[in-house]
Amino acid sequence: MDVKALTENGVTANESVTPNPPTKRNSGFWKSVLQQKYLYLMSLPFVIWVFIFSYVPLWGWLMAFQNYKPKKSFTEQKWVGLDNFKELFHDERFYLVLRNTLAMSLLGLIFGFVVPILFAVMLNELRGNVFKRTVQTVSYLPHFVSWVVVGGIVYKTLSIDGGIVNDLLIWLNVIDEPIQFMAKAKMFWGVLTVADLWKETGWNAIIYLAAITGIDKELYEAAKVDGAGRIKQMFNITLPGIRTTITVLLIMSIGHLVGIGFEKQFQLSNNMVTDYSEVLDMYALKYGIQIARFSYGTAISMFTSVVSVILLLVANGVMKKVTKESIM
Repeated sequence: MDVKALTENGVTANESVTPNPPTKRNSGFWKSVLQQKYLYLMSLPFVIWVFIFSYVPLWGWLMAFQNYKPKKSFTEQKWVGLDNFKELFHDERFYLVLRNTLAMSLLGLIFGFVVPILFAVMLNELRGNVFKRTVQTVSYLPHFVSWVVVGGIVYKTLSIDGGIVNDLLIWLNVIDEPIQFMAKAKMFWGVLTVADLWKETGWNAIIYLAAITGIDKELYEAAKVDGAGRIKQMFNITLPGIRTTITVLLIMSIGHLVGIGFEKQFQLSNNMVTDYSEVLDMYALKYGIQIARFSYGTAISMFTSVVSVILLLVANGVMKKVTKESIM
């Protein structure tokens, strides 16, 4: 900028133009901490809990690179490098278990993610408050029932001797004789998915109902004035209004594709369906911990954790590009 232009803008030739002083980010941060000190103090116990039970145990991953023997100290353990991982990737059983894990995870992701959203949206459309609250309460109560009890309910429901499902199918003339659902390996994934839906749909819908209540009611009033029915309001107001919640939960669900636990599979499994019911966590328990192969079991768990982190980062990156929303 020349002298003439500076003079026209109220700056003389003898004055220097200096940029704005940099903001003091550090002081601003500590000022924010002091202003919200009680919130930080409230969250401190949970941060400590996560650090102790989630981060401190990570040192145990070193066992995956050792031939760990409980009687020896850490310094006396024999280091074997990647031998446990080589054995893992050369085991045909591992790939069978990985297939089962991914199949049940994908079924759970598709149905266990979509059904609660639909249930929450439809529940929101109910006008009677008493009936609405009753349905919501009844729907999330199974969440508090342990999988031990749920397993017994599923076995009794699908039993060939007085099971309600077989009796109903015979009464409707769909089948001529009872089906042994729990003895057919190829049916295990479907049985597990339905049981999980019954147990968790109501509970998973709560967060979507909470997100729906945060939508501005004036949007619905304006839509009614414009002649939009309930279906159009649902697709143009309700679902877009909870899009952020859906995106965050979808990213987190993708991150747990290989780390689905083993409680429900363990309770519903039997010797006739093992080839379709065994998942990675059961594989680590059976072929690692139970036979004292602690290093091998650690390698399996380490593989699960690393893949979960990679899936989480990939899902977050894709969603950030597609929807401009992310959790990190």
